Amino acid sequence: MRSYTAEPSLPPPGATPHARPHLSIATPASTPVSGSGPDSTVASVPPAPAPERAAAAAPTTATAMTAGAQALNRLAAYVNAHSHALLRVTVGIVFFGFGVLKLFPSASPAEQLAVDAATKMTLGMVPETVLLLSLAALETAIGIGLIVGRRLLRPALVAFFLHMGGVFSTLLLLPDAMWQPHSPAPTMEGQYVVKNVVLVAVCLVVAAHEWSRGDRSRAGNGTG
Repeated sequence: MRSYTAEPSLPPPGATPHARPHLSIATPASTPVSGSGPDSTVASVPPAPAPERAAAAAPTTATAMTAGAQALNRLAAYVNAHSHALLRVTVGIVFFGFGVLKLFPSASPAEQLAVDAATKMTLGMVPETVLLLSLAALETAIGIGLIVGRRLLRPALVAFFLHMGGVFSTLLLLPDAMWQPHSPAPTMEGQYVVKNVVLVAVCLVVAAHEWSRGDRSRAGNGTG
């Protein structure tokens, strides 16, 4: 504990006796550095407190978070701008792959199911080989039309919805294969058909965008 002493200073000889004494305040002694002698002192600088070090590192973390947010925003903007093309090409790739599989015997797990349904719809008047090749060609053409887009897109969409009508008709044409006995739950084959509602929803979005774009183009050209 530092102590402060106040000593009165005596007036010099000949000074006025009524002058007030001057008080000198002793300053606290500096802490001596070990090994440097009693008269040598060095002012010690305390280390930077932890909050200041954390504040110095904060800008780096904030910069990294800002860069990540900007990258996500750019990705979201890109996906939003190309969402319809992404949906269209994705469904096109799926259809193209399924169509190509049907060109090879026993390569597609839905081959026999598709042939049986098509046979019932054509009343058995078309050979199974012709039906399978026709389905393969149709699905491949739909896939190419969706992938390429442009003038092929609208015919591909029309063919797609017609084809989906035939696909979902198997739920009624082949009830023994589509539904479990004594249960409203679909079988594995039935689930294979039901999941196509996702493709239908996607192509509905693509079709709505395509038709609305055509209407906007005609309105911009002044044609009705």
